[in-house]
Amino acid sequence: MSKPRILVQLDTDKHASVFDAVVAVDSGVHQLFQYSQVTVEDAEGLVHGAMFTRGPADLHQTAVFVGGADVAAGEALVEAVTNCFFGPMRVSVMMDSNGSNTTAAAAVLAAARHTDLKGASALVLAGTGPVGLRAGRLLAGQGAIVKLGSRTLERAQQAAERIEACVSGADVQGVVTSNEEETLLAARDVDVIIAAGAAGIQLISEAAWTSCENLKVIIDLNAVPPVGVEGVGVTDKAVDAHGKITYGAIGVGGTKMKIHKAAIARLFESNDQVLDAEEIYAIGKSLEDDS
Repeated sequence: MSKPRILVQLDTDKHASVFDAVVAVDSGVHQLFQYSQVTVEDAEGLVHGAMFTRGPADLHQTAVFVGGADVAAGEALVEAVTNCFFGPMRVSVMMDSNGSNTTAAAAVLAAARHTDLKGASALVLAGTGPVGLRAGRLLAGQGAIVKLGSRTLERAQQAAERIEACVSGADVQGVVTSNEEETLLAARDVDVIIAAGAAGIQLISEAAWTSCENLKVIIDLNAVPPVGVEGVGVTDKAVDAHGKITYGAIGVGGTKMKIHKAAIARLFESNDQVLDAEEIYAIGKSLEDDS
C-alpha cells in the first residue's frame, strides 16, 4: 500500500497562504502541513522531520512547498531547505513565493502562442519586481532580447545583470520607465510587452501601446483597478485590440492555475526535484504541447 502524499508548506508570512493550501488540496495532496513565519534558521528541523520519517523508497510521497509574499526570503529558504539534503535523503521542493514563478511562466507561455520568442524583442514593465524579474529571465531563456523597465536605471541595470549572470547567452538591458515618455521610448520597437507591476498601478497608457507598430502581444498581470495596461480588460484572453493580441490578469490566470496544480502533482513523481522558474515553465510548456 502506497504512502499518502504529504506536502509541507513553508510560508514566510504571518499566516500560511490559504490560496496555496487550496491549490495543494486540489492537486491531490492527501495531508498538508502548514508552517508560517518560517526562517532559514527553522529549515533544518522542519526538513529533517520530513526526510527521516520515511525510507528512501517512499520519500517521493513527501514534498516541500515554499511560499509567502517575500520572494527574496523564499529564495533564501529554498537554499536552506536543499542544503539539508544528502545522498538519497531528500524530498522534492517547489518555490512559488508571491506566485512569481507560476505567473511569470503563464505570461511568457501566453506570449509564445502568438510570436516566436527567439530573437523577439520584449519589454517587461516593473521588471525588477518578483514576477517581472522572472518573466524577464524566462524570456531571455527562450532567446528573446529583453528590456527590463524600472523607475530607476540603477535598479533596472542590476536586475539585467542578475539575469545575464544566470541565463547563458542572455541579452538583457535595463531601461527607465518612470513616465509616459520614457515608457513609450522603451516600448516603441518591441514585439511583446508584459506589465508585471503591483496592484492598482497603471504602467502604460492605451495611447502609448497602440502606437507601437511592431507590438504583437501585450499582457497585463494586474487585475486591480486601475489595471497595469490601460485599455486591456482583466478577462482578455488572446483578444485582438488595435491589431495587437491582449491578455488580462484573469485571462492569464487560468494557465497559471493549471501550471501550479501540475507542478504540485509533479513533486510526487520523484524525490529529487527542485522546481524554480525554468522547471515550472517547462511544466507549463508540456501542458501546452499536450493540449
